[in-house]
Amino acid sequence: MFEPRLARSAAGSLFRRADTQRDERAGEAPRPLEDLLRNTAGWLPPARLSQRELRQLVDAVAQAGVALRAASDAEVASRFRAEVQGLRNGDAVDSPHLPSVLACVAQASERRLQLRPHPVQLAGARALLAGRLAEMQTGEGKTLVAAMAATAMAGTGAAVHVISTNDYLARRDAEGMAPLFGFFGLSAGCIQGGMSEAQRRSAYAHPICYAAGKEVVFDYLKDSLAGHGLLPARVSHLQRMLAPAQRARQQPLIPALHFAIVDEADSVMIDEARTPMILSHPAPPSFEVALLEWAIASARRLKAGRDFKIGAGRQLELRAGALAHALPLPQDTPAAWQTAAWREQLLRQALSALHLYRRDQHYILAESKVVIVDESTGRVMPDRSWEQGLHQLIETKEGVPLTQGRETLARMTYQRFFRRYYLLSGLTGTAAEASRELWSVYRLRVLRIPPNRPKCVTRRADLCLPDADAKWAAVAAAAVGSAALGRPVLIGTRSVQASEQIAQALSQAGVPHVVLNARQDAEEAQIIARAGLAGHITVATNMAGRGTDIRLDEQALAAGGLHLILTEFHESPRIDRQLFGRSARQGQPGVVQAIVSSSDALFDHQPRLLRRALHRPGWLGRLMLRGLVRLAQAQAERRAYRVRLQTLKQDRELHRLIGFAGRVT
Repeated sequence: MFEPRLARSAAGSLFRRADTQRDERAGEAPRPLEDLLRNTAGWLPPARLSQRELRQLVDAVAQAGVALRAASDAEVASRFRAEVQGLRNGDAVDSPHLPSVLACVAQASERRLQLRPHPVQLAGARALLAGRLAEMQTGEGKTLVAAMAATAMAGTGAAVHVISTNDYLARRDAEGMAPLFGFFGLSAGCIQGGMSEAQRRSAYAHPICYAAGKEVVFDYLKDSLAGHGLLPARVSHLQRMLAPAQRARQQPLIPALHFAIVDEADSVMIDEARTPMILSHPAPPSFEVALLEWAIASARRLKAGRDFKIGAGRQLELRAGALAHALPLPQDTPAAWQTAAWREQLLRQALSALHLYRRDQHYILAESKVVIVDESTGRVMPDRSWEQGLHQLIETKEGVPLTQGRETLARMTYQRFFRRYYLLSGLTGTAAEASRELWSVYRLRVLRIPPNRPKCVTRRADLCLPDADAKWAAVAAAAVGSAALGRPVLIGTRSVQASEQIAQALSQAGVPHVVLNARQDAEEAQIIARAGLAGHITVATNMAGRGTDIRLDEQALAAGGLHLILTEFHESPRIDRQLFGRSARQGQPGVVQAIVSSSDALFDHQPRLLRRALHRPGWLGRLMLRGLVRLAQAQAERRAYRVRLQTLKQDRELHRLIGFAGRVT
């Protein structure tokens, strides 16, 4: 069905095919000394594409494209099929056929999409075919870059997966790039949450498939539970011969893991990699309702400092003697829960539900249900739930009906899953900060590609106010001032609650505006389409961050472009950079500014003396703000890195134990 020769050869000499029914790469056995030596390469700074290399590529593609300008569509497609065959027997990057292949794809893009790829987009496509992570500035057209590389690889017969951060972007890009694929007789499927098994099977059968990362991992786990990813290929083949009528049903949902292009790679591979993907099914509740109510009521009696402590990194510590202040256990409590250790564990979870998980920040209430919100993207995750009774404790806190308990069937981290592809590549605008981890975990080398046009952004002086009320007043004043000049304004917030607070301040001032957060996700496309209109004010969570292209009208451009206001620094500077990247795209003018408060969550565990210094006027206050933000973000990044390493270690250990149990992967 699929021919992965190019993906295999590009994967290098360490490639080994897994002995499974699915066509995928085998997991690598730990080699401590070799891994240590290879990991030292991660300390090297990311490579930069030189202007000389860029010019050589552009000249080669231009020369190959001269004869295509007067060619018919059929002739261009025929030339593509002929040239792409030359890629199948070796490394695509060094192949003399690659410039001709890219020239054909560029011609198709110009004819079908009215988009002529500029030089850095050609360089980005080449980097993807080499198995690199291309760092390209926001607004450089990464969607087209991914589609060009996907077209070239799919033309060789390999199965191509373009991994996105969410369903909305996957659908948008699959539909937008369909004319390019169709030019060469290729097609793209798209996986969306809620699809049936038959629809998913059909989507994966296309040469190119767009999907959110979590959807692909969960389908992989479903295959594994069905035996497709765990049975040796020779056994699966024998079973199909003995039962040909069941052959179609026995085929895995995902037939092959040949080539993956991960869009917004640092978001998927770093930010979303802190927790494993867990496939579960309904199970009898682990806790009685009375026990959950006891835990929440007891936790409300406990006092911070005396009974518990919340440290940096949201670490909750239960102090000795805390149980003495808890309520008596309900009658008929099972004997297991009457032990001090179990009661302490349940109290920790209840304290977490009360103090670490806040409504309209970590979750929202929708139709009397607790729905998790992804902090890094601002999007709801209706199919996710917290483990170990935490979800039910939050439901008890909020007074909504309890969901069923869940039993884990299978689990896998992004770190282990993406290494199963023969060839892995990625795109993002913010990879440099994570280049060491991307190499040590995924063996992805970052290549920094220069911008097509220099940024024309104006960075206004950051403001730090003493409290949230003063911050919202300053944000509203700045937004009204820019809107009066004809600039569109995008106000970025970290949570649903913050977006509604600034919306209330604007409403009280009688200022028209639109809000985009997890409650209005169905209207996302329409809100984004209007966000670039002159004088329009949009308040948005991180939903308006990665992957969002706000197109400005002529009046907005003449007024100075989009004014982006960041209202709270994130724990990762990459997320801040992504939000700032919504303004001044593709050489357009724009204004960015941070208006924050010393009471923001990022500064919670910083010394009070330093926080007070943030309010000093002039250059000293700005210098203190910049330094404290860098310090707090560096501390948060180190904590998150340790969490990801621990998650990967646990996943590998569990995978090893499953192997001892007799499963073959």
